[in-house]
Amino acid sequence: MPNKGAINANKRKAATTTFSEPAGKKPKNEEDIPVAEKYGIVDRRYYPAEMTNTRCKQYIENALPRPIELLNNSLKETKADRAQIAVKDAVVHWYKCDLRIQDNKSLHLASEKAKSKGVPLICIYIVSPQDFEAHMTSPARVDFILRTLDVLSRDLAKLDIPLYVETIEKRKRIPGRIFELCEKWGVSHMFANIEYEVDELRREAKMVREGLEKGIAFDVVPDTCVVAPGELESQSGRQYAVYSPWFRAWIAYLHAHPKHLDLYHLPSKNPSSTRKSHKDLFESRIPNAPENKTLTDDEKTRFRSMWPPGEHEAHERLLKFLKGRVKDYKEVRNFPAHGGTAMLSVHFASGTLSARTAIASARDANTTKKLDGGTLGITNWISEVAWRDFYKHVLAHWPFVCMNKPFKPEYTNIAWEYDSALFEAWCVGKTGYPIVDAAMRQLNHTAYMHNRCRMIVACFLAKDLLIDWRMGERYFMEHLVDGDFASNNGGWGFSASTGVDPQPYFRIFNPLLQSEKFDPQGEYIRTWVPELENIEGKAIHDPYGRGKGKECEKAGYPRVVVEHKGAREKALARYKEGLGRETG
Repeated sequence: MPNKGAINANKRKAATTTFSEPAGKKPKNEEDIPVAEKYGIVDRRYYPAEMTNTRCKQYIENALPRPIELLNNSLKETKADRAQIAVKDAVVHWYKCDLRIQDNKSLHLASEKAKSKGVPLICIYIVSPQDFEAHMTSPARVDFILRTLDVLSRDLAKLDIPLYVETIEKRKRIPGRIFELCEKWGVSHMFANIEYEVDELRREAKMVREGLEKGIAFDVVPDTCVVAPGELESQSGRQYAVYSPWFRAWIAYLHAHPKHLDLYHLPSKNPSSTRKSHKDLFESRIPNAPENKTLTDDEKTRFRSMWPPGEHEAHERLLKFLKGRVKDYKEVRNFPAHGGTAMLSVHFASGTLSARTAIASARDANTTKKLDGGTLGITNWISEVAWRDFYKHVLAHWPFVCMNKPFKPEYTNIAWEYDSALFEAWCVGKTGYPIVDAAMRQLNHTAYMHNRCRMIVACFLAKDLLIDWRMGERYFMEHLVDGDFASNNGGWGFSASTGVDPQPYFRIFNPLLQSEKFDPQGEYIRTWVPELENIEGKAIHDPYGRGKGKECEKAGYPRVVVEHKGAREKALARYKEGLGRETG
């Protein structure tokens, strides 16, 4: 159990990161600042003003090319010319969110290309402080990435493959600098796995064409998802917007194409001469975290104990889960005190474990090769892992969700509130609702939160406090060690009823009932809310309402910041009013 001082220290830290003012020239009048910019939802240092609903509609109606289409077109239109480029002195694999050597498609292809001509494979990783900031990457996740790079570097070195890591301060300089390195090393072929966020798709679409002009064949391949976006369509030929039929199509596709679950081999060992010819690259060191993403010494110690880095740890966790806890997964996965989940989300997010490896391993541990049959715990877990694919498919097809817009543009008209005191109470876990407070304190102390609790606190912020869900989405990304944009955005859209396949807006979690159902003995609450550790029985879920007010006041635990019944009625009215307006 974390000590009280540690939890309190994290409360103070969380309270300092509630709002961020946009940089650059400010409007003359405070009221002229758009809401999304005033409250740090749109960061104008890196992005334009909030997109209009009209432009969202153009994406929906196929009037605007999607970033994934731009990349696919670049690859298709340059394919013949890139195929004519001869291999020169080396081949490069560009690591991004795929920090592993096992089952890595781009790495495998790069290795095969290098091996075919007997030249070295060189791996690179770019540390980009501005990308970390623009993408709201948490300091905990940056720390995990850097520690994983150290593990990765040592694994590659055993194969005489160097990993060159460089910090590039300005994100716009990344493509040019990579091409400079390729020219310096005599590289004419570079490989990378696709990332489905808008910035990366647009960047790589341009780099494919720019590379060709420089005599460099840049191949960007799908590997993040088990089934790549664009492979699944409904009977009407459209992208699925509801998970259940999408999942059935996903299962059917994998049953029809079982080789999609074949794993890619490890890269081949480099020529022994690589150690001498690229001595300086083997001496490349992993840099410290950028100033904007540093941790305190206490946080470094804590997170390094909680989140060991690298793919060896990921495979060990996966194996342990499939040999034990998975059998009870369906029954216990929603109970935060039970430790019934795989705890692999940090590895999926940073790519130390591929989703393909996870699904193939689960299939092999099952009593059948069918992904929707056999042990209930395994089939249920497979369906949960598949949500990651689903949300990336959504991101690729409806890219405006990556641009601070809800999946359903009509929800833009809901009149959210921006009460800084209420938002801070939510951030630091002082709402007076024990299950909400326990979850937020777990996040602030461990950089992680149980999935059921993510839904509870997200629904509470959006529907009990009526605070703009995008502020909560940002807070999660800035604090989670497993922050993944597509999954985080999808989860918030579900809970706030603004996203793809959401819960209906009139379904509003009652935090008391959620607490009683999913933490019946109060174990989770007592772990993270030490003020209530001596409250016995069902009073733990509602201490002021169940006769324990004096104990709470003495321990310093607050009363509820809003009454749920009144907040629910207010939320229903606000949603109805917003949805009754025309969008534009």
